[in-house]
Amino acid sequence: MLQLYSLRPLIPTRNSGSSLSSSKRWTPISTFHADIMLINYKEKRKMSSRRTWRTMDSTVKISTSRRVNSNLSNMDSKSSPQRVQDSGAKLLMASLLSYYIVRLMPVNFKKTALEVVRESFCYAVRTFGASNSPFACISNSLNKAPTLQLDISWPSFQVSRWNFARLAYLFNIQLERNVATFFIVLLAACFSFVIIGGFLFFKLRGSTQSLEDCYWEAWACLCSSSTHLKQRTRVERVIGFVLAIWGILFYSRLLSTMTEQFRNNMHKIREGAQMQIMESDHIIICGVNNRLGFILKQLNKYHEFAIRLGTATSRRQKVLLLSDIPRKQMDRMADNMAKDLSHIDVLTKSCSLSLTKSFERAAASDARAIIILPTKDDRYEVDSDAFLSVLALQPLHLMATVPTIVEVSSSNTCELLKSIAGLKVAAVENVTSKLFVQCSRQKGLIKIYKHLLNYRKNVFNLCKFPHLAGLNYRQLRRGFQEAVVCGLYRDGRIYFHPNDEEVLEETDKVLFIAQVHGKKNPQLSYPHEVKDKDISINNVQTLEKNSEFLNRALDFSRERLENIVKRPKRSGSKASDTTLGPKECILVLGWRPAVVEMIQEYDNYLGPGSVLEILSDVPLDERYKACKLAGQGKLKNIRVSHRVGKPMDYSTLEHTIINIRKSFKKDEDVPFSVAVISDKEWQVGDLSRADKNSAYSLLLAESICAKNGVKVQNLVAEIIDSKLGKQITRIRPSLTYIATEEVMSLVTAQVAENIELNEVWKDILNAEGDEIYVKDIDLYMKEGENPSFNELTERAYLRREVAIGYVKSNKKVINPVPKSEPLGLELNDSLIVISELEGEQPVVMV
Repeated sequence: MLQLYSLRPLIPTRNSGSSLSSSKRWTPISTFHADIMLINYKEKRKMSSRRTWRTMDSTVKISTSRRVNSNLSNMDSKSSPQRVQDSGAKLLMASLLSYYIVRLMPVNFKKTALEVVRESFCYAVRTFGASNSPFACISNSLNKAPTLQLDISWPSFQVSRWNFARLAYLFNIQLERNVATFFIVLLAACFSFVIIGGFLFFKLRGSTQSLEDCYWEAWACLCSSSTHLKQRTRVERVIGFVLAIWGILFYSRLLSTMTEQFRNNMHKIREGAQMQIMESDHIIICGVNNRLGFILKQLNKYHEFAIRLGTATSRRQKVLLLSDIPRKQMDRMADNMAKDLSHIDVLTKSCSLSLTKSFERAAASDARAIIILPTKDDRYEVDSDAFLSVLALQPLHLMATVPTIVEVSSSNTCELLKSIAGLKVAAVENVTSKLFVQCSRQKGLIKIYKHLLNYRKNVFNLCKFPHLAGLNYRQLRRGFQEAVVCGLYRDGRIYFHPNDEEVLEETDKVLFIAQVHGKKNPQLSYPHEVKDKDISINNVQTLEKNSEFLNRALDFSRERLENIVKRPKRSGSKASDTTLGPKECILVLGWRPAVVEMIQEYDNYLGPGSVLEILSDVPLDERYKACKLAGQGKLKNIRVSHRVGKPMDYSTLEHTIINIRKSFKKDEDVPFSVAVISDKEWQVGDLSRADKNSAYSLLLAESICAKNGVKVQNLVAEIIDSKLGKQITRIRPSLTYIATEEVMSLVTAQVAENIELNEVWKDILNAEGDEIYVKDIDLYMKEGENPSFNELTERAYLRREVAIGYVKSNKKVINPVPKSEPLGLELNDSLIVISELEGEQPVVMV
């Protein structure tokens, strides 16, 4: 058996009373160090080890005292230091050998053996120190076990009360987080009563009944209160009575807990914050504003039309509304908006629009499209909220295939949102101000926009024709007789006026106006008969042959086309090719921050000397502040003047109109128009109030102008409710209402169905791109002519314009069919074109 020893260095000492020749004494250096090490080691051991060592300490002290006495006597008789050194050398060799053996042991065994070595080492050190110390017989205070200062007194009443209050507090917190916690506590208490009652029954009845039967009887007393009446002895009746009372309490609390849990779950379902949407191919609309109703109506029309064409994937389209407002309020709004919509189902969900978890629970990755609407009036808050919502969508998987349509207030935000990787974002700029300016200057333009945005009529379409690759643009433009070809969509950009010699590529898409035919695209019309199953319809030679026939059919109109002058290829003013815009005077009734954008838009269309008068009761300081915040630059063509007053006050409005007419010379014929917009204060609260005020101001302005003999070119008002606008125009045909919010929502809904149409509408609704104009027909025909629409299309093309329809007897026609028959137009009729410039007459001859 291996014995472990510990060697401590010894130094020779001399007795003070002895001579030089007397024997030397050897004293250990680290005697007190070993004791200190033992104290530190004791503090690290377990309580059980402490008790063991206390028992061993007493034994060690007795044996140590005996060994000291024997060693003193031996050292007195054998005072030879050589023997002590030999003993030390042996101990050193044994210690080193023990250390190397321990190091060579396996790792698993080493941990177990290390504890044994430590205890043996401590015991050897204590024994060796005690045997070599001259004062070992004296009690060492360091070796005494420290007294545990345990407070075994009962806690005070305040402490106990605080502890119980703390337990109740923790339980209430857990109960608030999950009502099922109380259900678990009830079950635990119930089984505890059953176990205790069954055990008491077993003790009282002895061996007459088994323990299992006693437990079952206790459970019967708890379940059925009449069971305790069958007990025979007094004590058993008391136990049964207690179990019966607890059973009644248990079932009552259990019923209330389950009811509360059910109510809590129903509340979560009603709120919808934590409910997972299990839908696919649904449309998600984030945010609620006054354009939501128009978007839902447009989606309903589109799905109805898709069902008729056979392209719909379900009988009813699912639309999910996400908003941070309470769900009850959302449900009321959705019921009012969707009560007449029979082809969509509107679901609501109240959640945060800046959290990824909200979109994950809404199954955004499986959606057909996501529409993010602005919910605030401040343009900066609108853009920041839209940016946060788009960032919340980015961590989701498979979002690159889901189109995300975001309404923003500036073009800079559009570019920022497009730069976010992993998303298919189409930023739709809010151009209600630009749309209002365009429609206020051209009577009937708003009806054309609504026509092009109505799926039941002719709309913009983008389709690929890979079998027509290789044909030039002239052949495409003249070949489609059921549609109006407007341009090409190439590399993410739209081109309204490509060259006739431009060759169609396989990746190009043709932009045309026609009715939606589902999966069936319009075909080229051929003068020769072609069977339906004839594969030569996709042959380029056949297409070229028929297009040459169409070219020859149009050659007879060359003489009349030569009478039409061409538009120059350089860009000019929006008003004309070489001259500036027309000089006009416009009175604007009302004010809101968006008027700043309207002022800038008017400056792009009107010529020098134009006047823009603004009448509103909004203070001037607030107007100037809005202009400064919007960064309005120096105006080039118009002069803006502000007046403070109520637009609905008769005397104030009459005084303003008369002063404007007096500011111009009598012989100067300056067109005068009145535009009524929704005032800032009118929009507070119910939006119908703003419509009523706008309609009243418009009728009041018409009455004042008629009474004072003031000639008005346009009388327009911004009205949100289309029903009210139609009612006003039915009574007063000279008045025009502009539902800019409705048109903007229709654009958003159409982009949601085809994201590539965003570039088309961005170009049309922007003052810097091509726009839709209603121009006089005398620019394209002479008196006595009766041209067909194909001839008018060729004449418009010479002016770098795209003819899409005409207005005859105040009735608009978009994409007329057939196009080769004479139209019978008069000189007071108009032609609807897509043009970059507004010029009323060409200036360059062919």
